[in-house]
Amino acid sequence: MDSPAKTRNRRVAVYPASVPDGGYGWFILLSCFNVFGLTFGVIKAFGVFYVEIHQYFETTAAGTSWITSIAVATIHVVAPIASALSARYSHRSVVIMGALICSVGVVLGAFARNLIELYLTVGFLNGFGYALTWTPTVTMVGMYFERRRPLANALASSGECILTFVLTPLFQFLIDSFSWRGAMLILGGLQLNLCVCGMLLRPLKTTREVISEVKAEEEGLSLQLLPKEDLDEIKPSFQVDKELNTSGGCDQDPMETFHEDHEENPNLTKDYTRRTKLRTKILQYVDYTLITNAPFMVYSMFGVFAALGFFAPSLFLVPYARSKGIEEYQAAALMSISAVLDLFGRVFFGWVANLRLVETVQQLTATVILLGTVLLLCPLASSFSELVAFSAAHGLVYGATVAIHITVLPEIVGVERFGSALGFFMLIRSSGGLLGPPIAGFFIDKMDNYGTGFLMSGVALIVSALFLLILHQMNRRSQDTVTKGHGMEMVKVERRLRVEEKEPDMT
Repeated sequence: MDSPAKTRNRRVAVYPASVPDGGYGWFILLSCFNVFGLTFGVIKAFGVFYVEIHQYFETTAAGTSWITSIAVATIHVVAPIASALSARYSHRSVVIMGALICSVGVVLGAFARNLIELYLTVGFLNGFGYALTWTPTVTMVGMYFERRRPLANALASSGECILTFVLTPLFQFLIDSFSWRGAMLILGGLQLNLCVCGMLLRPLKTTREVISEVKAEEEGLSLQLLPKEDLDEIKPSFQVDKELNTSGGCDQDPMETFHEDHEENPNLTKDYTRRTKLRTKILQYVDYTLITNAPFMVYSMFGVFAALGFFAPSLFLVPYARSKGIEEYQAAALMSISAVLDLFGRVFFGWVANLRLVETVQQLTATVILLGTVLLLCPLASSFSELVAFSAAHGLVYGATVAIHITVLPEIVGVERFGSALGFFMLIRSSGGLLGPPIAGFFIDKMDNYGTGFLMSGVALIVSALFLLILHQMNRRSQDTVTKGHGMEMVKVERRLRVEEKEPDMT
């Protein structure tokens, strides 16, 4: 039987699983493909329902747009909760639960008697379920792919445009056949397919091995392999400070110093260990330290202004075409045309990002500026052929933007913090998703022209590009700092080698 001292010295080393970059990851990609289609694809195709609900309840454009706004904002707000639940339970169970919630929400919405009930069902409940399905699935794609991550994200997000292409005319057909209420009932049943997407999710396995500190030291294993809570128990912050202070030549063993402090003040160490364990447990589910990460916060501000312009155009394209005298099926076809070019934009520009010809942030900046410019030109289109050209251009540039905007996140914070970062990013971006369509609707009601909604979206996207430029400058400065530090280290090494070469000559 091992002595207590040896037992205390044992630790569990968790070796992260290797990223497959393929294999079962393609099934994870297929799941994410369908999740994108049955969440954001439905939101983009909801413009067909918008016209019917607007006429049925005889309300304003801003009032009807709150349905989509509440759904989008709920997705963003609940995203951190979805990340925490996935860490606590499993990605699979959270996605299945989300699928049931959004399906129930849409079915209940089919029986709504006023807009308030639609806000609560199709808006809040549906958005809540979307958050529980979308966030864990996108996180899993990031875990299964590393080298091919930009391409994988592009292929997964293409599900949004493919199902938008299919669902827009399908929704119009269902509304004509069964009314908007019957179409919502069918949509609620269709969203149960998200349960199947959840069942496909399988977590990566990690390798766990029990080792002793003595053995680790003998074999040269890094303490970084140990879980964070074990590291905190071995080397608290005040102990790290002592190591830094004595590193200039003191031969005292750091672990001996820790045991001495433990013997002198055991209550202090016990309180510190308790706080450390609590902090580690919280960080395991929600990495709140991300709010102190300056590049992450700058990118989140980009997300806020981008969300102001992302969702309004898809919602108002069909009503805008109808206001120009375009018949309903031709107006619905505009969304399908946009979806086809959206698909091409995601796959092609995702492949371009995978080539690493330029920095991902630079590529994203260019596509966002182009997207804003296209939206500013929309009010010039009035005939069907001009609207087809606008829809194609918007779909292409929108796809190029969406294909890579999530890929930037792990490049900023690292893959290990991607789950929490995605949740916080969506939470911060929620204000833009919530206010975008109603603000556009407000301008539409005031000006009595749907074109003003597109102008507002274009301006918001141009402003969001400014934050990407700031982020690019921050990245360049950090790279220059690292390069300068590396250069100084090389100079020190060269000086040390010269001194060592001179010493034999002097002897």
